[in-house]
Amino acid sequence: MSYYKVIGLEKEPFSTSPDPQFFYHSASHHTALKRLEISLRLRRGLNVILGDVGTGKTTLSRVLLQSFKEEQDFVFHMILDPSFKSEFQFLLSLVKMFNITPQFKSTLDFKEALQKYLFQAGVEENKTIVLLIDEGQKITTENLEVLRTLLNFETNESKLLQVIIMAQVELLPRVKRIRNFSDRIALKYTINPFDETETREMIEFRLREAGFREPGELFTDQAIRLIYQHTQGYPRRISMLCHDAIETIVMKEQPKVDAKIIDYLIAEEVGAGI
Repeated sequence: MSYYKVIGLEKEPFSTSPDPQFFYHSASHHTALKRLEISLRLRRGLNVILGDVGTGKTTLSRVLLQSFKEEQDFVFHMILDPSFKSEFQFLLSLVKMFNITPQFKSTLDFKEALQKYLFQAGVEENKTIVLLIDEGQKITTENLEVLRTLLNFETNESKLLQVIIMAQVELLPRVKRIRNFSDRIALKYTINPFDETETREMIEFRLREAGFREPGELFTDQAIRLIYQHTQGYPRRISMLCHDAIETIVMKEQPKVDAKIIDYLIAEEVGAGI
């Protein structure tokens, strides 16, 4: 965005789009990625990553995909919105996603076709099939049962389907109500918001990725402290507030984001009821 060049930026640093280039690896995100990688390589089956809105689950999933993109033995499939209304609809979407053409179209036929496909891919072709589900809190109880059934497909050593569910914490009570589902979770990890140091590091990291090379900092210490206090360390909220702050200094032709600007933006946000 060319108007940012006046403050030494080449790109928009605080977009809320899930761009892996601007993904800051906090301690919590780093741990989640490493544990997911280990679980996938060991073919352990079901992985559940939890976090509140705006903690970076979607971007984390994109970073995970990117980290495996050169590995031909891993085949990823992604569901962005799992709010299928029925078991049939969910299974139909899976057979289409996996490019399977069952002879008949019933839930039983779909499950048998999926089992045959997973055995062929996982055993005969030695591939790891990964189903990554974003917005997992939208999965119905009925379709959680479908996933439980698919996780029954296994060899003596490993699961034939690797499932990663990225979800808000509200998914947990429903999972716990399903018999023999919770004990199938190989990895359950909760992503936490940033602390103040990580908030600073995220802001500085994104500015560097956007091309900021000017002497001195673009955000003052007091500004960063206020950003942390207001956002409570949630990455999406940090990005939104920082975007507004940079937009403000560009329009007002000011050299830095200081505490006065952040106070002004917070007051506007509160006044608008956001």
